[in-house]
Amino acid sequence: DGEVHINELKTGNTETFWNPTSEVRRQRLKRHIVLFEEQTDFESERLWQHVTSAINKGDQHKATQEKFVLEEEQRNAARERRDSGTEWKPLLFRHDAGTNEWRYKYEDLRPWDPLNDIAQFEKDGILQTMERHLSTRMSNHKATCINNQITRHKRSAKDCRRRKTSDQPSNHSQNTESSCSTPESVQELSDDDGKYLGFESLCAQCGKEMNHLKEIHSAVLSLQKAQQDIHR
Repeated sequence: DGEVHINELKTGNTETFWNPTSEVRRQRLKRHIVLFEEQTDFESERLWQHVTSAINKGDQHKATQEKFVLEEEQRNAARERRDSGTEWKPLLFRHDAGTNEWRYKYEDLRPWDPLNDIAQFEKDGILQTMERHLSTRMSNHKATCINNQITRHKRSAKDCRRRKTSDQPSNHSQNTESSCSTPESVQELSDDDGKYLGFESLCAQCGKEMNHLKEIHSAVLSLQKAQQDIHR
């Protein structure tokens, strides 16, 4: 969100290549980083701090020296592992034998779906995407369960009325009526429809997906708390 200039070395002329408006600056993405003092030794900002400092000071010679020191330390560590027979097992990367490259294990290459994808976040080095379809699918499934139960309930009530109006003796009618005491009107259902219809839960799938949603909600709250701690 800063200005970018083009310098023509032959003529010494300078022209503006990019000058963002105030609207562009307002729309910039917020950058969330871990505080420097809370970073581990191998996180990039801490690991490359001396190289970065030299570059910012314009000291190319010092930056090259510091870069060489880091790389030599890594070579020595690899040599020691090789001599001791210690296998290096990366946590977040895998080796692709076909291309002979290291690839991130949890990369997500699919296009971003603005209608389904809510947010992408990183936890313990693993990128995860929160999606809408789980809650939508669960709501649709719950509605299907409720409609099926309403249908069965209405069929049962209709059978009761049919039996009550049949040509049976009065004592049989009384017994039938008392055995079919379920309310006939079930047009409106609350959130406790399962209990209202005599079911403690709609079905195993609903319960499983509800627990999954609770886990996602808990993870979001944990991320929000972590962000607040970072800002502090």
